[in-house]
Amino acid sequence: MSFNLRGAIMQNIQGSDEEKVEATIQDAIQSKEEKMLPGLGVLFEIYWQEANEQEKAEMIQQISQGLQK
Repeated sequence: MSFNLRGAIMQNIQGSDEEKVEATIQDAIQSKEEKMLPGLGVLFEIYWQEANEQEKAEMIQQISQGLQK
């Protein structure tokens, strides 16, 4: 039996409003727990799928700049 982590995360966050999404992101970053990384990855995937090309380019630039620090 395989566990669909992406599906479980999606089910857990489905229907979240902006406040809940922000709280989830802030909690994951502040806790610095590795178990939170898959959830952040799913949130990033959702963002990426919904973003237009300009938003994607800006995100790539921001991430690249953050990696240079």
